[in-house]
Amino acid sequence: MGAYRVCGGKKISGELTIGGGKNAILPILASVILNSGVSVLHNCPRIADTFTSIEILETIGCKVAMEGNTLIIDSSGADKCEIPEKLVGKMRSSIIFMGGVLGRFRTVKISYPGGCELGLRPINYHLKALTQLGAEITDEHGFIIAKADKLRGTKINLDFPSVGATENTMLAAVFAEGETMIVNAAKEPEIADLQNFLNACGAKIKGAGTDAITIRGVPRLHGAEYTIMPDRIAAGTFLAAAAVTGGSVTLRNVMAEHLYPITSKLTETGCGIQTRPGIVSLTSPGKLRALDRLRTCPHPGFPTDMQPQMTALLCTANGTSIVEETMFESRNRHVNELMRMGADIILAESGRTAIIKGVKKLKGSTVSSKDLRGGAALILAGLAAEGTTTVTNSEHVERGYERIEHALTQLGADVVHLCSESHLGE
Repeated sequence: MGAYRVCGGKKISGELTIGGGKNAILPILASVILNSGVSVLHNCPRIADTFTSIEILETIGCKVAMEGNTLIIDSSGADKCEIPEKLVGKMRSSIIFMGGVLGRFRTVKISYPGGCELGLRPINYHLKALTQLGAEITDEHGFIIAKADKLRGTKINLDFPSVGATENTMLAAVFAEGETMIVNAAKEPEIADLQNFLNACGAKIKGAGTDAITIRGVPRLHGAEYTIMPDRIAAGTFLAAAAVTGGSVTLRNVMAEHLYPITSKLTETGCGIQTRPGIVSLTSPGKLRALDRLRTCPHPGFPTDMQPQMTALLCTANGTSIVEETMFESRNRHVNELMRMGADIILAESGRTAIIKGVKKLKGSTVSSKDLRGGAALILAGLAAEGTTTVTNSEHVERGYERIEHALTQLGADVVHLCSESHLGE
């Protein structure tokens, strides 16, 4: 179990290039199962979830090589349809391998997924959609088994615009007979990235980024070369780091339109935002203003994956902020840890709404990362705090940020990863 030691009081300042997105690479890795050739993926983040996905691919028969941030995947030898329980238990998004394996082999066996404990996050949306495509799904001793003699295109109306259910349905529908339409689809930018990769492999998909996606079934896919989109949540995290420390930062390899839900709220706190093609810059006023209301919503609303970081930022803002979490009932487990550092926060509405009264300063402490984004939030709080903060359970943060301590140090922070050697990539 590693930890981050954060010495507070230093302004975040400078330039940083943002790498590939966690939420983009994972569904694309699940999709390579569908083709029988070689895929070359550039700008892949070297994070724990990427390496777990590689293990899954290798287990089902793919050959994978990683050269820097480029992955070379040969899917031609894939011949297994069961995904090991020990790997599924590592990350929630492993469930999206279900659609790809089912699409290629017409059968898949997978256990219920693990990952960050953010609440129930039921997968019934996934299972309902796959059933509508023609899969027969059974539950055997905690394992989900899906089989289909033939998948047939149909109109699927998702009860909720679930990102994972949208991705799983897209993957399963690629080889389905006829046309599939997903109504009330998730509109996150990563959905469009998945569509663009699949189309590069020969799929026929349109509409990603809107609430209606159409997939016309094809008989086969081929390999492709593709560059993963930049990580908008990592970018938002580094913008928040500069804001909370009274600094300034310029991020390169970003898409400003993807960041607008985040930058618009940072502007409300008093930060100056400038954008150019591929570049976003932030200048903090020093003391930030509170937000009357921040409410997480599906895209293009404010992303739940940035809520903990914004909550940390608002702990020292002038005034009282209200932050409503609508996506995950257990997202706010970082709040008690922030209170250990002197934050003044009251949780209401069954723990989903945080009422944050800004304090003059946070104080360094030893706190525990409960999940990926909560861990990032505690690091940001440590940057703004007096003294030294130790954030334990660093493995949560490693799931989604590529050596976050190096990036923050590059920007002037004093952050050390307290472990002898990173296990990533071994």
